[in-house]
Amino acid sequence: MTAQVFRGIGVSPGVAIGRALVIEARRPRAKREVLDPSRVPAEIARLTKALEDTRRQITEVQGRIASEVGAQYGRIFDAHLLILEDRLLAEETVKYIQAQHVNAEYAVQEVLEPVRQAFSRIEDGYLRERRSDVDDVGDRILRNLLGQRPTIHIERRGETILVARDLTPSDTAALQRESILGVATETGGRTSHSAIMARSLEIPAVVGVESICAHVKNQDTVILDGLEGLVIVTPDREILGHYHARKQHLDYLGRTLHKLGSLPAETVDGYRVRVTANIEFPAELAQAKAHGAEGIGLYRSEFLYLDRPDLPTEEEHFAVYRAVAEDMQPRPTIVRTLDFGGDKLASAIHLATEENPSLGLRAIRLCLHRPEMFRGQLRAILRASAFGPLRIMYPMISGVAEVRAANALLHEVKAELTEAGIPFDKAIQVGAMIEIPSAAVIADLLAREVDFFSVGTNDLIQYALAIDRVNEQVAYLYEPLHPAVLRMLRTVVSAAHNEGIWVSMCGEMAGDPLYGLLLVGLGFDELSMTPASIPLVKRIIRSITYSQAADLGHRLFGCATAQEVEQLLRQEMRSRFPEYISSAPSGHSRASSD
Repeated sequence: MTAQVFRGIGVSPGVAIGRALVIEARRPRAKREVLDPSRVPAEIARLTKALEDTRRQITEVQGRIASEVGAQYGRIFDAHLLILEDRLLAEETVKYIQAQHVNAEYAVQEVLEPVRQAFSRIEDGYLRERRSDVDDVGDRILRNLLGQRPTIHIERRGETILVARDLTPSDTAALQRESILGVATETGGRTSHSAIMARSLEIPAVVGVESICAHVKNQDTVILDGLEGLVIVTPDREILGHYHARKQHLDYLGRTLHKLGSLPAETVDGYRVRVTANIEFPAELAQAKAHGAEGIGLYRSEFLYLDRPDLPTEEEHFAVYRAVAEDMQPRPTIVRTLDFGGDKLASAIHLATEENPSLGLRAIRLCLHRPEMFRGQLRAILRASAFGPLRIMYPMISGVAEVRAANALLHEVKAELTEAGIPFDKAIQVGAMIEIPSAAVIADLLAREVDFFSVGTNDLIQYALAIDRVNEQVAYLYEPLHPAVLRMLRTVVSAAHNEGIWVSMCGEMAGDPLYGLLLVGLGFDELSMTPASIPLVKRIIRSITYSQAADLGHRLFGCATAQEVEQLLRQEMRSRFPEYISSAPSGHSRASSD
């Protein structure tokens, strides 16, 4: 049988070789049952009990994960408890039962459906993936009402690779490390809670593997490469031998790489690059430090706004930022101000629906449109800066006017705090994200207004190439190595350094080992990535000289297509790091959606 190679998104590193167990997960569905009005009180009582049972189950899962893996991972289920405890869920469901005289499970299903659809329409990958949390909680409630119990029965413990369309965070949390070798799913992304759970359990995982369930059968031999994002079905003897050797080598290298955590990312000839972490929520701070992060290069603040009917208060912002500043000091943390639009926020925003929200009133535009909301976040960051080194970063900057307007508000807030005698870091650094082509083109002008740049390659590539990276019809055109993208990166770095400011990259490119040599050659001062990527990137940087990296960059700029760039880059990286950079097999592919 010919081997089939599928490409997805590697979200938890490692190689697994085992037998497939295909999970045909069927989400619980409720049929509409019209009730006699006299049965409505009893139906509301059924709903109340199901909500109580669901809360107890989530709390039990949270406690088990906290004790077995770590408290920071148990806090992943805080989001589930927030959804469950949202008074609107219970109140709206009760109202639906009373108004329609229907069964509780159908009412829950109907009340949650608009919420699920709203998350599905979100452009931002991190926020869109929070729909899985809504699904997980909703499915638990429905199963409790229907008397169903989800089970994943594993007969071959220690030999199984799970293949599924999707796994909820609860599904992943229920897995035992000694029971399964790896996980492959059709859906999901790097920031999904299931991906975070897989990393915490140290289970190799690949997500976003299109149509994998249709091409694999139970007991098929499967190779899963969580570093390269590959799933190989029914491999031949030669491929199996190669991956058995690769697995042994990676296990050895993993032990070796762990020792690099405390070492600096410095080239052989003394060029220093800071390697920092991107995190989504406070639970990941411990992982960032454990992997050797020299700071937090991107701290997303959006989680504060999710799963609630109102806006977070200044005190809520302050408590989170202070905890992060104290936990990470003396290492700096860059807090990115609110980076999504009104259609993705708490219902208290009340903004009009937009045809194309990704290009609409979002990020810095929304913050300037709602200055009081923005001022509260700025005040909280400034107040927290008295407890550890924080930096402020404005997202989606398109021109100088936006930076000046944001800085004007910042100066007003600073003056208010000074007058009130509230301490803060008066020299706090302020930066701009370069993720819109207009910002890259005028980077020389923007560099005069801020203390640093951080390049968000995910959106910069999407906007520069006019590619919807979550549209499967054109996702193959999402090309980080497109010559136009490389030229923009070179322009941004040169503009920053000419004005004496430093420049970071916080997009997915920064943590991909394939791009390590190129990014050093371009002159980036800092690379920020998912924590698990840090040791390998440090290893690459510490094994080269800056002159070698600069020479490679010069040669890459002579290429005319992304394919030519990748061929030359992969060839160079494989010659230097054959243990980390594979010659990616051709096969079914799907671009990253993060």
